[in-house]
Amino acid sequence: MSVVRSRKFQIACLMLPLVALLVFSLRAQTPKPSATPAPAPLAPQTSAAQAPAPGSPQLTQPDLTAFLDGLMPPALAENDIAGAVVCVVKDGKVLFAKGYGFSDAEKRTPVTADNTLFRPGSISKLFTWTAVMQLVEQGKLDLNKDVNEYIDFKIPEAFGKPITLANIMTHTPGFEETARDLISDKESDIQPLGTYLKTHLPVRIYPPGVVPAYSNYATSLAGYIVERVSGKPFAQYVQDNILTPLQMTKTTFVQPLPANLAPIMSLGYQKASDKPKPFEIVVPFPAGSVSTTATDMANFMVAHLQNGQFGDKQILKPETAVEMHAKLFASDDRMNAMAHGFYEETRNGKRIIGHGGDTEYFHSDLHLILPENVGFFVSYNSAGKGGHSLRGPLFHAFLDRYYSYTPPVPQKIADAKADAEQIAGFYQGSRRFENSFLAVANPLGNAKVYRNEDGTISVDMLKQPNDLPMKFEEIEPFLYREVHGQSNIGFKKDAAGHWQFQIDYPFMIFQKVDTLHSKYFNIFLLVFGITMAALTFLLWPVAALIRRHYKVPLQLTPDQKRLRLVVRIVCLLFVVFFASWLSALTLLDSPSAFNGLAKWIVILSLLGIVCTVGAIAVWVKALRDLRTPGVWIWTKVHGVLLALGCLGLVWFAFTWKLMNFNTHF
Repeated sequence: MSVVRSRKFQIACLMLPLVALLVFSLRAQTPKPSATPAPAPLAPQTSAAQAPAPGSPQLTQPDLTAFLDGLMPPALAENDIAGAVVCVVKDGKVLFAKGYGFSDAEKRTPVTADNTLFRPGSISKLFTWTAVMQLVEQGKLDLNKDVNEYIDFKIPEAFGKPITLANIMTHTPGFEETARDLISDKESDIQPLGTYLKTHLPVRIYPPGVVPAYSNYATSLAGYIVERVSGKPFAQYVQDNILTPLQMTKTTFVQPLPANLAPIMSLGYQKASDKPKPFEIVVPFPAGSVSTTATDMANFMVAHLQNGQFGDKQILKPETAVEMHAKLFASDDRMNAMAHGFYEETRNGKRIIGHGGDTEYFHSDLHLILPENVGFFVSYNSAGKGGHSLRGPLFHAFLDRYYSYTPPVPQKIADAKADAEQIAGFYQGSRRFENSFLAVANPLGNAKVYRNEDGTISVDMLKQPNDLPMKFEEIEPFLYREVHGQSNIGFKKDAAGHWQFQIDYPFMIFQKVDTLHSKYFNIFLLVFGITMAALTFLLWPVAALIRRHYKVPLQLTPDQKRLRLVVRIVCLLFVVFFASWLSALTLLDSPSAFNGLAKWIVILSLLGIVCTVGAIAVWVKALRDLRTPGVWIWTKVHGVLLALGCLGLVWFAFTWKLMNFNTHF
């Protein structure tokens, strides 16, 4: 789920979910016209400055078909992706809709735009937000009211401010990230929405309306509010009030799929050359469970581009649709903002709103180019080779072809190097875990901002498709734009005076951390401590063999021998503790793998406490050796270094919640 956009910033960050890379390919099929009478198109909002240059390609069906057919097939083949769909709408009509590759790679079942289901992940959220806005215009919901007034459980007080639907729609409710029971491959893991929300309530770590931090939980909370206020199950409400009016006959939130839709569901893959994966169950379903076709998504895009109108149906009043598409929250006024659920993606001089979506295996994007009355939807059924997403570069290539644009040449900033020095350092994503063992991802996933020799900056997680770092030049004080590109990074200080930055996606920011919480410091603590503990234990029998060979007895008192033995055992336990956590984290290669982890969290937390107590023995021995005359100097040095290493390991485990027994992650 956009979660997964997140996957690129993390996306590495965990997204979150957050950057996309590369482009594509296949042959043409004539796109089918809209099954419904097209509403009158909105007046295009172009200006003379935005008009295409004479002789440049025009967005027509023949040109777009040739363009996409030249990109898609080789890209799927080169990146080991099984299949994809692309759909483009313009002025209320389907301009292009086509499937590429296969929905079943082994059977060579071709993907079709109108009869193959894809899972667009967090694009599902747009249906949830549309449902919320329908109830707002009916006077049944208030975007600025405490959400506790709409639910049958209580979100605890925090920061002196309640959470509102406006906060939820802009991803600013202040919740920490959660992962447990997000996606599963077991039908038995499905639970009522209210049950999920009551048993998976995240901790609030920010004041509402201040820090954007993408939240699947919050979106599902909005879906639950729709359910309670409307008196209908969420999936049924969406069916009756969005899907049916829009003639989206092959779209559903229902899991597992209804019998009439299951046969046309595309299989999902990590790579096309791998075995297909099971159907994914999204447990907090309003956040990402939609299954749909490209032509159904065309109808949804048309309705939003036409301010709620589709044929003779109106799913939103025009004024409600305009409000929904308008800016609602910006953490930096110079950067893209959140609308009411949609987020801005300004590029090539156009204001674009949209949403991305990722499940484990499907990766999708939806973009509405509002000034041009154009919508673009793409979905892949595989992550492909290297896990790089092709959707971003595909859309950028589309924009560059039909809406060519040259960014204005920036003026040189006199203090560029000094500014770069100020902002250099380590930053952690606002969409993060803080109260569970997954907090360990925070320091290890830090983004590093550094100054290049030419005065530009780079961020280690932002790379070009060739894996070289992207360079950003300062175009205004602390506002940076990609050299020879359009991606932006905006730096500013928060209310406490700490640096933060936002990239193009407005649903999360990155916050500067001090040395103690930085990547390199924590990696040093971990490597140094584990190395000292491992060497101490492993060289224990080696030293015994050497003494035996040279017939040199170990001249220690019984108390000293016992303490020495305890220290070696503590070293072994530290190695086992961190090796076990490493193994557990390595095995978490999918959200469904999190679901059986609770007992190991308890066991490893207990082991961590034993190690912490044992570290006292390490310090006692080190201090005794320092005070005891005649102890070999290297024994004293080793004792001090080992004690410091164990202290660092305890600090690391305590700070990053590796022994806090929290199974609500």
